[in-house]
Amino acid sequence: MTLLVEKDGAVTTLTLNRPDALNALDVPLKLALTEAVEAIRADRGCRAVVLTGAGRAFCVGQDLREHVESLKGDDPLSTVTEHYNPLVLALAGLDRPVVAAVRGVAAGAGASLALLADFRVGGPKTGFLMAFANVGLAADTGASWTLPRIVGHAKATELLMLAEPVDSAESHRLGLLTYLVDDDEKVLPRAQELAARLAAGPTVAYGQIKRQLAGAATLADALAVEAEAQATCGATEDHKQATRAFVQKQRPSFTGA
Repeated sequence: MTLLVEKDGAVTTLTLNRPDALNALDVPLKLALTEAVEAIRADRGCRAVVLTGAGRAFCVGQDLREHVESLKGDDPLSTVTEHYNPLVLALAGLDRPVVAAVRGVAAGAGASLALLADFRVGGPKTGFLMAFANVGLAADTGASWTLPRIVGHAKATELLMLAEPVDSAESHRLGLLTYLVDDDEKVLPRAQELAARLAAGPTVAYGQIKRQLAGAATLADALAVEAEAQATCGATEDHKQATRAFVQKQRPSFTGA
């Protein structure tokens, strides 16, 4: 199977499972990942997601062997609109926390996938490479939107145009990694630990925070989104119970309802 789906309580771990190809993204893997994310959207028992890769790399991006064959056709980049864009919208639109366990290299569309997560955990061998320009392409898989929001416009320009590797320490400094652990074998457990913590939190509120942070064109638009989000959160039992617990100096217990 090109994608492994493992459920542990309220956390679902999605593992890109093409280790011999460094988890390069071919059409079957892109379709499987999109389908899995859509299934998670409908599964209210899943309250947080971990995205990772099998073997020594997170994901090196588009499978270039597959792409060489597509160059013989009339629309060699049709996979962007047919496969990558639906995957990006599904993953970015997921109303639950997503944690990427980035062990090893995340390059091209693989780096873009990691940047779509809400949190990223890496280790000493973690590295990012916005490799698109190295093969004469511009960014895709949402990188032109996510990258400047994480590192700023000037740094995003540098990373995309120069297409040079960024090591783990620099990735952490730039915010490409949320957490940097001292051992690559600890990356996935740390990501799953974080996901479990988030799964035990107010997941309705987390979903609304994600919607708010997706951005608005104007301040007035942002205020309207905030008002809608607070109305949604205010009607939840999580909010009512947590408020009572705070007043009574007790620890709240969130259910996602």
